[in-house]
Amino acid sequence: MEFDTIAAISTPMGEGAIAIIRVSGNDALHIGDKLYRGKKRLCEVETHSINYGHIVDPETEERVEEVMVSVLLAPRTFTKENMIEINCHGGIVSVNRVLQLVLKEGARLAEPGEFTKRAFLNGRIDLSQAESVMDLIRAKSDRALNVAMSQLEGKLSKRIQKLRRELLETVAHVEVNIDYPEYDAEEITVNILMEKAEIVQNGINRLLQTAEQGKILREGLSTVIIGRPNVGKSSLLNSLVHDNKAIVTDIPGTTRDVIEEYVNVRGVPLRLLDTAGIRETEDIVEKLGVEKSRKVVSKAELVLLVLNYNEELTTSDEELFEISQGSDRIIIINKTDLPEKIDMKRVKMLAGNQFIISTSLVNDEGVDELEEAIKQLFFSGEIESEDLTYVSNSRHIALLNQAKKAVDDAMNAINEGMPVDMVQIDITRAWELLGEVIGDSVHESLIDQLFSQFCLGK
Repeated sequence: MEFDTIAAISTPMGEGAIAIIRVSGNDALHIGDKLYRGKKRLCEVETHSINYGHIVDPETEERVEEVMVSVLLAPRTFTKENMIEINCHGGIVSVNRVLQLVLKEGARLAEPGEFTKRAFLNGRIDLSQAESVMDLIRAKSDRALNVAMSQLEGKLSKRIQKLRRELLETVAHVEVNIDYPEYDAEEITVNILMEKAEIVQNGINRLLQTAEQGKILREGLSTVIIGRPNVGKSSLLNSLVHDNKAIVTDIPGTTRDVIEEYVNVRGVPLRLLDTAGIRETEDIVEKLGVEKSRKVVSKAELVLLVLNYNEELTTSDEELFEISQGSDRIIIINKTDLPEKIDMKRVKMLAGNQFIISTSLVNDEGVDELEEAIKQLFFSGEIESEDLTYVSNSRHIALLNQAKKAVDDAMNAINEGMPVDMVQIDITRAWELLGEVIGDSVHESLIDQLFSQFCLGK
């Protein structure tokens, strides 16, 4: 497969020690030699070497930048094409000037994710590995990073390919039965179909068992802190973030809007939302904040409901229990350094079997217990085993669910005594759906859409 030569800045724009301009394609070295001046021409140096020199304007021979240029020859490169990476000083003006010279000599500015797209199209990685590159960049915890690395190394791909081979062998056996019925008893074929379908069904089920945790690791757990004004919601946010991100005062209604922060709690990435205290108010700005808070609660995956140990339980508190019903929830009894006035029996009745954590955030007490409760709620038991292949991508999860349904349909058809050629339709459908996970059978428009979400220069 042949492509034109592309270039882009692969490091964040701004002031920094080093900026990297990546160039990939058949003309990468030729373009580099027009601009680079060093001891040797780039086309003469060894592959996977880094070379000191200068970038010049070929029209005037004016020195533009002092650089180190990496030379990487196909096929042992990220894109499986010839590549050079120009390492220059990280100023905005200098790096842009070098990029403009590269483009002037015949390269095209790369589209977002086009380097990774070429790696996929040239067969270096499959689609699930390509998507894990972005997961690696966006990882918000060590555990999320490990999951992305596992997928980039191809662990998920190998599991999917193994399941597809099982299905392909099944389809091949059915074809033989249909084409040469005199050499194969249908009863034997049906038994093999059922055996293979069960193997694939169990394999898909094992992958889907990790889906909820994997998706949390990839996207972060949408977590909302709710409570009446002045119960300690902003103090809780600050304690979890380990920084004073939210204003804390004794004045009710200080938080007027939803404050969002990412925080890593015992390996669980939380997209933490501190909401305006939910109460009846005549303040127009606070009223808007309260309404926004109610909407956020309805979409939350985890609710941290904060109550005041030093105040009696109110109808507003009970309303918070009601509006957060159906969500995973942890009840936090704050201000335990003050005298008890809350009805704990009533709280336990409303909470049911959910976690109740006592805290004194002013004394930094109870936060460790809260973090451990969050970990236990979402990462407990065998699902935490390090050798598991987590499925974290929403697209993969949807395709695995569809493939599972196709296998279930095939098994039901076998049990109902349907002809093997009818069963084959569902088996083939499952094979195709699993192929979409790794990109063996996927539409070009989907590929374009997926890679458009990548960073420019990746």
